[in-house]
Amino acid sequence: MKTATIRMKVNGDWRRAEVRSGDTLLEALRGRLGVHSPKEGCGRGDCGACTVLLDGRAVRSCLVLAVEADGREVTTVEGVGGGKMHAVQEECIARNVFQCGFCAPGMILAAAALLAKNPAPTAKEVREALAGNLCRCTGYEPIVEAVLAAAKRMGGGRDEATKDAKFAKGKKGGGKK
Repeated sequence: MKTATIRMKVNGDWRRAEVRSGDTLLEALRGRLGVHSPKEGCGRGDCGACTVLLDGRAVRSCLVLAVEADGREVTTVEGVGGGKMHAVQEECIARNVFQCGFCAPGMILAAAALLAKNPAPTAKEVREALAGNLCRCTGYEPIVEAVLAAAKRMGGGRDEATKDAKFAKGKKGGGKK
């Protein structure tokens, strides 16, 4: 099988990895670079356990070929806070939202990607952003609440009741025409 040497900026540091042509980014991270936070759950992109940020966008690393990450920036849960803990990580810990923790890295990265794009999401928007990440333990609500609290701490969160009321008003046609 053909091999190639790729360079990726992983959590702020440029790294090289020798990969085979069919290796996924998940295999390169775990097997070649020793980064074990992205988990292999389903291997089909259904569970979200392998989620990483690729140039700031949440992707399933089991679906991305390693060679596609050549020259690009990959962020895992260890690097999402840029040397300190991200507000989502802090809120998840403070609220003890995860039980087994298998889904935690993927959930945190999906939430961080959402907050980078939308600093004041609604609960519905948080649920949509996390929809591709499966959790068998929590029932999701504690995670959604932690993401909303993180948004508020980061200066983007707004009162959820006010946002929901504005959304409902707009849906009923009661807004400006």
